[in-house]
Amino acid sequence: MVTENTNENNIKPTLHFIEAIIEEDLKNGKNNKQIHTRFPPEPNGYLHIGHAKSICLNFGLAKKYNGKTNLRFDDTNPTKEDVEYVDSIKEDIQWLGFQWDKEFYASDYFEQLYSWAIQLINDGKAYVDDLSQEEISKNRGVPTSPGKESPYRNRSIEENLELFQRMRLGEFSDGSRVLRAKIDMTSPNMHMRDPIMYRILHTEHHRTGNTWCIYPMYDYAHGQSDSIEGITHSICTLEFEVHRPLYDWFCEALKIHHPQQIEFARLNINYTVMSKRKLLQLVQEKHVMGWDDPRMPTICGLRRRGYTPESIRNFADTIGVAKRENIIDISLLEFCVREDLNKKALRTMAVLDPVKLIIDNYPGGKEESMTAVNNPENPDDGMRDVPFARELWIEKTDFLEDAPKNFFRLTIGREVRLKYAYIIKCESVDKDDNGNIIAIHCTYDPLTRSGMPESNRKVKSTIHWVSVKHAKTAEVRLFDRLFNVPEPDEVEEGKTFLDNLNPDSLHIVNAYVEPKFIRTEKLSHYQFERLGYFCIDKESTVDNLIFNRTVTLKDTWAKINNI
Repeated sequence: MVTENTNENNIKPTLHFIEAIIEEDLKNGKNNKQIHTRFPPEPNGYLHIGHAKSICLNFGLAKKYNGKTNLRFDDTNPTKEDVEYVDSIKEDIQWLGFQWDKEFYASDYFEQLYSWAIQLINDGKAYVDDLSQEEISKNRGVPTSPGKESPYRNRSIEENLELFQRMRLGEFSDGSRVLRAKIDMTSPNMHMRDPIMYRILHTEHHRTGNTWCIYPMYDYAHGQSDSIEGITHSICTLEFEVHRPLYDWFCEALKIHHPQQIEFARLNINYTVMSKRKLLQLVQEKHVMGWDDPRMPTICGLRRRGYTPESIRNFADTIGVAKRENIIDISLLEFCVREDLNKKALRTMAVLDPVKLIIDNYPGGKEESMTAVNNPENPDDGMRDVPFARELWIEKTDFLEDAPKNFFRLTIGREVRLKYAYIIKCESVDKDDNGNIIAIHCTYDPLTRSGMPESNRKVKSTIHWVSVKHAKTAEVRLFDRLFNVPEPDEVEEGKTFLDNLNPDSLHIVNAYVEPKFIRTEKLSHYQFERLGYFCIDKESTVDNLIFNRTVTLKDTWAKINNI
C-alpha cells in the first residue's frame, strides 16, 4: 500500500507527485471530489513484480483518498489472451491484499466502441485504409520529417461507413483493411500520424466468442474504457507518456468524460527481465519450471518462493513513486522479505549438507527431548520439543580438520555448543578409503544442558543439528538469481538474454529436518536456523516434504561480488 514518504530528517511527511496532483484536484473540487482509479492488465500473461508496484499504487491511492479502484481486463487481442491469465491475475491481486470495486472487461464495451468509431467516421475523423501494415509503417516515416498520407485518406464518409460495416460483417480477410483515425501525418509524435483504431481478426475471443471479427486497438479502447467507467486518474507507466496526446485526442473528439492520464516510472530490477514476451519464452522453452517457478519475477513465482504480500507491499512503498526511470537493486526486495519473515517465520533446524556426528560417551539407547523456541520475535508461537540422541547430523561446513585461527566452529580438540542441547568436544574422525570424513567423534558434558550447573560455560560457537534416528528427509530447492549479470538484456552481437542465464540458479539437495513441524500446509514459512528462510512448496506432501529457499539469512551475493 502506498504511504506518505518522509524527508531526510523524518520530520514532515511529503507527498509523491501523483498524490500532489490528486490533492490539488480535491482542493479544486475536480470530479466532484471523487477519486476513481483502475488497474487495467491485458490478460496475455502472468503478472510480475512490476505490476505489483502498479497494483499497490492504484489501490493504495484509492484507499488513501476514500476512492474506488476497478479491475479491468483490456482484452482487445484475442490471439494472445486466455482465461488462465484472467484467473491468475485476480488471484494475484487478492493475494497482495487488495479487492477491486467492480470487475470489467474492455470487451464489455465493444458495441459502444464500435458506435463511437462510427461517430468519428461521420465527423470526418476516421477512415478505412486498404494499405498493408508494412505500407502504413513506411508511410509514417520518421519523427524528423512529415509522413505520407494514404491514398485512401480522403474517402467519402459514406464509403468509409459502408466499408467499416462490411469489415464488421466479416466480408474481408485478416490484414486487408484497417480503420484509422484522421489526425496529423506531419506530427512529430508518431502516435498521432493516423493511428490504427481497428484491425480485422477472424479469431475467437475468450469472452465474446465469434461475435466480432474486428477488434479495437489498445490506444483506442483504453482511454474510452476509462471514460465509460468514470475513471478520474488514469495512472500508467512512463512509456505511455508519448501516447497521452492520442488519449486526449480521442476523448476530446468524442466529447466524452476525459480522465487525466498520469505517468510514473515503471519498476526495473537488476538480475531479472520483466518483458512478458521474454518471460513467456523462458516458460515455453523450459528454461524454468513454469510461470510460478520460484526464480521468476512473476507474483505467483514470488509467492511460491515464499515471499509474503506484506514484503512486496513494503517493497513498493519503499521504492516510492518517481517520474524518472531507474534500476532498483534486487537486494532491496530480498531485504524486505527478510525483514517480514524474521517476524513471522517459525524456526526449525535442518541439515542440508550432512555429516554424521557421534557422541561417544552418550548412552546408546538414551533419548532426550530438547526445548526449542519457535520464534524469538513472537512469544505467542510458543515452544517445541526436539528429539536428541547419540548420533546426529550436522553441516559439513561446521567442521574443519585443519582449522585456521579464525575458524570457531568444530575441529579436533575444540568445544562448541549444540543449539538447545549440550557442549561437545571433538575427539577424532572416521574416513573412508579416499580420505573423506564419514563420521566425527565427540564427547559431551552432561552438566551443560540448559538449567544445569555448567550451562553458562562460554564457548565460541553454536551449531545446529538433527537427530539421525528421528530426522525426516526432505527435498530442498536452493534457488538463486535467474541471471548472472545485473542487466540481462545487455548482450554482445549475436547473443540473447538467454546467454546470461545463471547455470547455478537451482540446486536440489536431500536434507534432514526436524521430525515435528508446527505447520505443514503449503507455503508455510520457516527459518532454517543459521541457513535462511524457506517455505513448503505446493508439491510437498506429508510423506515427501519439499522446501523452497526464499532467501538466505544475509546477502551472500553481494558479499561474493564485493558489493
